[in-house]
Amino acid sequence: MLELEPYRRELIAHCYRMTGSVDDAEDLVQETFLRAWRAQDGFEGRASVRSWLYRIATNVCLTALERRRYLPSGLGPPGTDPLGPVELAPDVDWLQPIPDDPADTVVQRDDLRLALIASLQFLPPRQRAVLLLRDVLAWSAAEVGAALDMSVAAVKSALQRARATVSTLSPEQVAPAPAEARAVLDAYVKAFETSDAAALERLLTDDAVLEMTGVRTWFAGKAMCMPHLRTQALGEPGDWRMVPTSANGQPAVVAYLQGEPYAVAVLTVRGGGLGRIAVFADPAVLTRFVSTVGGRSSSRSGR
Repeated sequence: MLELEPYRRELIAHCYRMTGSVDDAEDLVQETFLRAWRAQDGFEGRASVRSWLYRIATNVCLTALERRRYLPSGLGPPGTDPLGPVELAPDVDWLQPIPDDPADTVVQRDDLRLALIASLQFLPPRQRAVLLLRDVLAWSAAEVGAALDMSVAAVKSALQRARATVSTLSPEQVAPAPAEARAVLDAYVKAFETSDAAALERLLTDDAVLEMTGVRTWFAGKAMCMPHLRTQALGEPGDWRMVPTSANGQPAVVAYLQGEPYAVAVLTVRGGGLGRIAVFADPAVLTRFVSTVGGRSSSRSGR
């Protein structure tokens, strides 16, 4: 009997990269395990169990990829009226963030960056699979071709096109030092919990982006983000409690509004400032993150 459970977490990460949804990824790993269990008598050990499972998981994902997951910034140009009403989008399939597991040393955090996951959604499914198998799992072109029933030449061509698309949509970024990321996270928490608009404005980079799943409207540039944050988000001192966590290898918070769980915000730290705030109010996302932070207090009240 093959032991499959030790591979669950990294396979969830792989299926999440493919789909942009933690919910879908968990279901697809279950399907992968079911197929592996049914096929284990035919497993001849010519490849490792890990490679065999990734091959099954990738093909399970390709079969399931009938829809694309979005962030608001992937739907159209930024909004031009930060004081006006936002446009709701209840029927869009939204990208989901994935909680980090500090104890997991197998999953590569850099390859879970929110911007990268969002950019992968714009690749055709087979290009997406080729890119992940080659650049994340470091499979050879021949191994990828065998897994996806493609020629080596087709694999190389798909990889070239995928890399070009992703480099345009999600340019490489230098990850902030942990101390820098923590300083920005702490400043964000304090600004919201004290309703300090001036502190939040100092924190944002000039080209900062603000977006929230559930609505099409998003804003680009500090000059557009701040009026919306000041009038539509900050509220009064004490309205918000922010519990620090991390997602997609990035600092994040679980936000409580007047004591009730409200949303998860994933922060992109760049150049010592806050370059993007991506807010997720999806109940499934919120439930998952609330369970990960448990009763942890905010950084300010926990000191």
